[in-house]
Amino acid sequence: MTWPQRRLTGLMAVTCAAGIALTGCGKQADKQPSDDRAASPSSPAADGKGKGKDQDQGGKGGKDVLPGLPSTNEARKKLEKLTVAKWRPMTGYSRSAFPHWAQQGDRCDTRETVLERDGQGVKRDDQCRAVSGTWHSLYDDKTLTSASQADIDHMVPLANAWRSGADTWTTEKRKQFANDLTHPQLLAASAASNRSKGDQGPDQWQPPAKGAWCVYGRAWTSVKDTYGLTVTDDEKKMLGTMLGTCTS
Repeated sequence: MTWPQRRLTGLMAVTCAAGIALTGCGKQADKQPSDDRAASPSSPAADGKGKGKDQDQGGKGGKDVLPGLPSTNEARKKLEKLTVAKWRPMTGYSRSAFPHWAQQGDRCDTRETVLERDGQGVKRDDQCRAVSGTWHSLYDDKTLTSASQADIDHMVPLANAWRSGADTWTTEKRKQFANDLTHPQLLAASAASNRSKGDQGPDQWQPPAKGAWCVYGRAWTSVKDTYGLTVTDDEKKMLGTMLGTCTS
């Protein structure tokens, strides 16, 4: 499925040599926004938010809206089970190998659905475009007052997933990964933080708002565990550090 026409195009092509080093091409391969370049202001209507409050930290944002977010203890157990391996080559990678955004019904695609879920007071037009609302960006603790200020971040970026085992998946499984509304894989974030993150792992990029590290570590670990993706040594160590910031 191709992106809706209203999405901005012109993403830079990615070419990485086989046998990629941890801090080489991996930092730049998906250096355009990790997932959703500036965005058309669109979203379904929202009614209650803040379901499933996080027990580890207070505040707003991802900890209130991310589905399937494991507890700290659960995340630590998942982290121990993750397979440690070196990056796989980027040979054959393309963002189009992960079809997104998928239609979710009522003229809304995955991006718009996440904007509705993560926003407060969101109102939409008859084309499922957000015309008002606010969003809290977990990564940099900023409040966004327009959907055009938000990107939809893939917690584990597409290029990172490719280097971690998604290169062997079917297109259908990659589509599921890129549009996953069941696990803590998609999050509305400020465009600036999403583009700063790019395709980098936790060892290469951390949310500027350190209060977000606990949720970030739990979500990243959960997604890698759910999809059977590998982690590098440095990645696993930093995830442990992030989980160490959780208060319970």
